[in-house]
Amino acid sequence: QVQLVESGGGLVQAGGSLRLSCAASGRTVSSRAMGWFRQAQGKEREFVAAVNWIGLATFYGDSVRGRFTISRDNAKNTVFLQMNRLKPEDTAVYYCAAAQGPDIQVLPTSYDNWGQGTQVTVSS
Repeated sequence: QVQLVESGGGLVQAGGSLRLSCAASGRTVSSRAMGWFRQAQGKEREFVAAVNWIGLATFYGDSVRGRFTISRDNAKNTVFLQMNRLKPEDTAVYYCAAAQGPDIQVLPTSYDNWGQGTQVTVSS
C-alpha cells in the first residue's frame, strides 16, 4: 500500500505563490496517474489538477487553469503543485491522490490512495 504525504501549505497573500509537494512511500506510483484535489470549509471536494503516469499530459480544473501547474518526478516518487497568482477562493485543504491506473482522472472515486492534506490559506 502506498502512503502519500503532502507538504508546502501555508499562509500567503493574494497574488502570491506556493509549491505543494506530495511524497509517496511504500511503493512506486510511477505507473499511476496522480491528482490534486482541494476541499474548502463546508464545501465538496473539488478537482484541481492531474498528471498522467509519464508526466507528459496534464489537466486542470476550470478555476485553476492558467495559474496552477502539476508536475511529477517519478525517480523521486514525488508530485508537485505549483500555485501562482493565488486568490482567497483557493483557500482549502489540498489533497494529493494516486489514481487506479495510468490515465488522467477527474473524479475522486477513481483514486485509491490519498494523503492527509495540507492547508493553504490565501489572505486578501
